[in-house]
Amino acid sequence: MLDILYQDDALIAVNKPAGLPVHRSAMVNDAEQYLVDVLRDQVGGNVYLAHRLDRATSGVLLVARSSDVAAALGEQFMGRDVRKQYLVVVRGWPEPAEDVIDYPLPGSRETGPRREARTRYRRLATVEVPIELGRYPQQRYALLLAEPESGRFRQIRKHLAHIHHPVIGDCQHGRGDHNRLYKQHFACHRMLLHAWRLDFRHPVSGTAMTLEAPLDGEYSALLARFGWALPGNAPSDNPPRSP
Repeated sequence: MLDILYQDDALIAVNKPAGLPVHRSAMVNDAEQYLVDVLRDQVGGNVYLAHRLDRATSGVLLVARSSDVAAALGEQFMGRDVRKQYLVVVRGWPEPAEDVIDYPLPGSRETGPRREARTRYRRLATVEVPIELGRYPQQRYALLLAEPESGRFRQIRKHLAHIHHPVIGDCQHGRGDHNRLYKQHFACHRMLLHAWRLDFRHPVSGTAMTLEAPLDGEYSALLARFGWALPGNAPSDNPPRSP
């Protein structure tokens, strides 16, 4: 059963689990199940995707009950009228603590033409753990709030890798040694990218809406272990803690 965050006659918002692909595609066709099929069985009737999330990403996903509503929501996303906020754990401590990554990106094909892409980020918390890896006796990690101003393919993942602060658990653009560290020491086996909050207008009533998706148990346990809290509930930086 999918966790439904909001539902009415026009749209449904679900908290997509990490690892569940949204739909079958040329890039993803080997899964046992897909979110659109699970949701269709759960609510009954047809459902139409308004946008996408990567297979490894969790969080708020909007699904329309009709093609017209899906098109209306799609216009908001294409017009950049939707505010998207992601919680992400990265290697290192990005400096400055708040910045905009402005770096053109290709589409799903790396050889395709590059288009403008901007991601704003703010560092929410940091931690240093006494685990030796490579030539460093301690490892630094940070929790960021990332807001993509455009919607390119794997934009946040590629942008953070570009500034040498890759997302933990990212198998395509991240660091395998740090991904293994999180599995071995923190029992964390997922990519730490979560679509936390969406601000948009209801496609029928025009009402301003804010939807927020809670973190799953694995992500929440990691934040608790590091002494981190969600925005508005904790200081921005924390002293070193033992793993």
